[in-house]
Amino acid sequence: MVILRLFGLVTVCIVLTLLGGCDKTPPNQLQQVKANNRLKVGTLVGPATYYQGSTEEEGFEFELAGAFAQELGVKLEIIPFFNLEKLFESLEQGQIDIIASGISYHSSRAKNFRFGPYYREISQKLVYKQGKSRPRHYGQLDAPVTVLANSHHLLSLQEAKIDNPNLNWQTTTLLDQEELLLGILNDEIDYTVVDSHSLALFRRYHPNLSIAFSVTQSDPIAWVMKRHTDDSLFALLMPFFAKVQYSGQLAALEEKYFGHVTRFNYVNTVAFVEASKQTLPKYAEWFKTYSKQYNLDWRLLAALSYQESMWNPRAKSPTGVRGIMMLTQSTAKSVGVKHRLKPEQNIRGGARYLANLISRVPDEITNPDRTWLALAAYNVGMGHVRDALKLTAQQGGDPNSWADVKKRLPLLTKKRYYRSTRYGYARGDVAVHYVDNIRRYFDALVWLDENGALPFSSGE
Repeated sequence: MVILRLFGLVTVCIVLTLLGGCDKTPPNQLQQVKANNRLKVGTLVGPATYYQGSTEEEGFEFELAGAFAQELGVKLEIIPFFNLEKLFESLEQGQIDIIASGISYHSSRAKNFRFGPYYREISQKLVYKQGKSRPRHYGQLDAPVTVLANSHHLLSLQEAKIDNPNLNWQTTTLLDQEELLLGILNDEIDYTVVDSHSLALFRRYHPNLSIAFSVTQSDPIAWVMKRHTDDSLFALLMPFFAKVQYSGQLAALEEKYFGHVTRFNYVNTVAFVEASKQTLPKYAEWFKTYSKQYNLDWRLLAALSYQESMWNPRAKSPTGVRGIMMLTQSTAKSVGVKHRLKPEQNIRGGARYLANLISRVPDEITNPDRTWLALAAYNVGMGHVRDALKLTAQQGGDPNSWADVKKRLPLLTKKRYYRSTRYGYARGDVAVHYVDNIRRYFDALVWLDENGALPFSSGE
């Protein structure tokens, strides 16, 4: 009703303007955004929000804000910030229209700012360095907690101090969340508080961060706007979030950025990082050479290989697949591999096979979903993947979305579903975990490579 009333008033004013009336009525926020053809969105730079990828801007909040700008029919202007104080100041001064930065609702903030609909939930974790004594509650902390100034982490500590009068903390405006976590690893600080999804992303390549305890359990996340009486733009947030949730677009973004990092295995992650520095250099040039030949990202091919064999060129499974890319005898023959235990041949064959699988994914499916489906096919076969695509469509899901298809792949283990498919039973649940693992390894390799943390990487 509020939205209908709003559009009614806007329409009347537009008509009056054409007739020479409404001259003295200042344009509302939505009209200003439309007139400037630009939605200004502020966000903190970080892997969970917004960052510059290898070829373009990326991030969960970046894509979500882009969808809202598209809904309004205007261009998105992302304005990155490096501390919360300046971010909120910019909103208060009207320099940005919205904050989209994974901000959790808090009653003290709601006094000065307006929160849109909740679209995610996170928890806050108190973290410390692996190997040190684990505190299980605030009373066992032996040093101050360092957090970002003006953050919801600080608000949580202030509330906790009521029942824990000896709790101490220090704040910083000079560091970002990732730098705080690195400070723990470098023994520069003892404790910090971090959001669960940010921690999951960071621990892909820095596993020596441990969770002491949960500071909060379920914090609702929302976009933030300036508190004033102009509802023109704010009123459109509710229908927008209802639309992206109903359409599956929100779930697809969740899957793209966070769907593969919910599981964390300390021993496995430590082993992978170590192998990236000790074992990977022996084969890196072949991964690079044959990935380039078949138009692949070498780090993806290397991640696939680690999932298959842990970069062991003599690996063998009970079913007869062998080598560093774990090729079956028939697959090896089809891609020109004569000796599966020779790593260069096996890597070349694996690259050719993966490229072939990607080419066989239906044309209407775009990346990255196209690649994730091809990886699933590497594990269970393209026939079973196509069965899952059909099953997804039959159930009203989007067969072009990995987020939807990964929900149906496990159904191929159930008779009531697989008996009506062309290729029958498949361990689709294993394929989902398989793809998630490769995506974690891939993300870690990208970070390690681009930050110069591999013995052969340039850090560029």
